[in-house]
Amino acid sequence: MTTMTEASVREFKMPDVGEGLTEAEILKWYVQPGDTVTDGQVVCEVETAKAAVELPIPYDGVVRELHFPEGTTVDVGMSIIAVDVSGGAAAVEAAPAPEENKRPAEEKKPEGRKPVLVGYGVAESSTKRRPRKGPTVPVQEAAVKAVQTELNGHGPAVVKDRPLAKPPVRKLAKDLGVDLATVVPSGPDGIITREDVHAAVAPPKAPEPVVAAPAPAAPAPVATYDTARETRIPVKGVRKATAAAMVGSAFTAPHVTEFVTVDVTRTMKLVEELKQDKDMQGLRVNPLLLIAKALLVAIKRHPDVNASWDEANQEIVVKHYVNLGIAAATPRGLIVPNIKDAHDKTLPQLAESLGELVATARDGKTSPAAMQGGTVTITNVGVFGVDTGTPILNPGEAAILAVGAIKLQPWVHKGKVKPRQVTTLALSFDHRLVDGELGSKVLADVAAILEQPKRLITWA
Repeated sequence: MTTMTEASVREFKMPDVGEGLTEAEILKWYVQPGDTVTDGQVVCEVETAKAAVELPIPYDGVVRELHFPEGTTVDVGMSIIAVDVSGGAAAVEAAPAPEENKRPAEEKKPEGRKPVLVGYGVAESSTKRRPRKGPTVPVQEAAVKAVQTELNGHGPAVVKDRPLAKPPVRKLAKDLGVDLATVVPSGPDGIITREDVHAAVAPPKAPEPVVAAPAPAAPAPVATYDTARETRIPVKGVRKATAAAMVGSAFTAPHVTEFVTVDVTRTMKLVEELKQDKDMQGLRVNPLLLIAKALLVAIKRHPDVNASWDEANQEIVVKHYVNLGIAAATPRGLIVPNIKDAHDKTLPQLAESLGELVATARDGKTSPAAMQGGTVTITNVGVFGVDTGTPILNPGEAAILAVGAIKLQPWVHKGKVKPRQVTTLALSFDHRLVDGELGSKVLADVAAILEQPKRLITWA
């Protein structure tokens, strides 16, 4: 029997499974100590502030130890599983010394292939061929990787005597006339952030008077409650991120909400006709599909509503593409994945994308990439039987459309009171970017299309 040594053990650390995330909760382990694993095999599922994702192991070997049980929240960079690689081909890659494994993640950079998420991010190489045992040129490779990293904006480049900062920060420093060599960095690994550049141009603060440290306070009593009368649920993962984002949005963007009640009888008839259309067979056809298409047409007619506010540069950024977000309620909380480039999709393509988005969200498999880059959002509160609401903007977007329940109501149609299918729409928008005229025109266009769906053809 082969005796395992510390040198043969590889420590797999919790990766940054999103852009800038700092922690993740281990939801489920798919392996146990003693199990054999192979390069690319999924070993666990974790939940971040954005979504639940699966983590693949980047080498072959035998699981030696799981460092954390299920339900534990682990910081990015901490080792979560130890794998013995002494018995397989993975031993070609040299294992780090025991004392190196104990160093913090920010002091040690992993070499070779980096683990990537299933369906998110890209690997450094498109092939799965293992590195050869022949000689390498480490200095040259390090220099090339450093330059490529900075050019791609994926992280700081290690360049001699050059301050570490990403291109947008360098541009900000140049615009403000700040020499990065004089800026004190506060980011990880000595990276200079936007806040550091702004601090460099701010007037120095007067020194604060020295105050004697107060005596240590007595420990606070541990709160207790009656478990038979109360249930306390820790706020973490998606719920924690959603709460923080909604508070930030509500108290940062000045919200305005407008309402319109509209007769959607013709839209409901079109939905039934499309369900029988051969080009729509097997696709998700419902009122939300036509509402989404109506909003896309309204944005095409009024493109300034599809924008975001750049606080740092004091600019309005008008997007020439539409990544259409659809708010989805899941067991882990509310998430808003988006359909990329929805403006370019035909009705069948939009129906297919909408169906995939909803199915993936219900299964809890929405990737972080699917929830990034949204430009405008639809939230369908009508499925819960309510008339409408005043939705809070998704951070970074200028508008969100709420759709209420579609109900049979008395309505004046062609001079007579008749039962018609009616709903109420609500459009919330950021008043810094969208004034009352623009917001009203967008909402009125959506209502007009739903009242007369043929406008999808004449206005598109």
